[in-house]
Amino acid sequence: MPVRRHVDDRTLLVDLLRRELHLTGTHVGCDTSQCGACTVRLDGVAVKSCTVLAVQASGGEVVTIEGLADGEGMHPLQKAFMACHGLQCGFCTPGMIMASDGLLRSGRHIDHGSICTALEGNICRCTGYINIVRAVEQAATEMGLPCSARADAEETR
Repeated sequence: MPVRRHVDDRTLLVDLLRRELHLTGTHVGCDTSQCGACTVRLDGVAVKSCTVLAVQASGGEVVTIEGLADGEGMHPLQKAFMACHGLQCGFCTPGMIMASDGLLRSGRHIDHGSICTALEGNICRCTGYINIVRAVEQAATEMGLPCSARADAEETR
C-alpha cells in the first residue's frame, strides 16, 4: 500500500518504518549496519535499512517482514524458518529472512556458498546457522527454485 510521509532529510528508513509506520518487525540491532537485523527489500533488493535514508526510498517499493507473506498465509521462508528451527530468540530472524528472500529473488544459483554469502551481513548470537541454511534450502525447494545446497554435509560458518 502506498504511503506518503514528510520526513527530515536525516531520517533513516529503519526509523521511518518503526516509529512512523509502526512496522516493528524490522529491528535495530547495532546502528552500524553490521548485524543485518534491519534488512528489508527496497525495489527488489535486500538492503540494511539503517544505512538508507528514508528519502532515498521515495517512490520505491519497500517490503518488510510484515509484508513478505502474500495474503493470509506465511511466506515459504517464514514457514521454513519455523519448521527447521532456524530461530531461537527471534531477534535476528526478520533480517535473516529478508536477506534470504533477496537471494531467492535474485535468480542466482542457490547452493551452500550462495546462502552463506547472502547471510554474511547478518549476525545471529543464538544459533550455529546450520538450521538457518537448512531453512533457506527448504524454502527454495518448496518454491521450485533450483537448489543444490546441503547444510548437513558442509560446515556452516
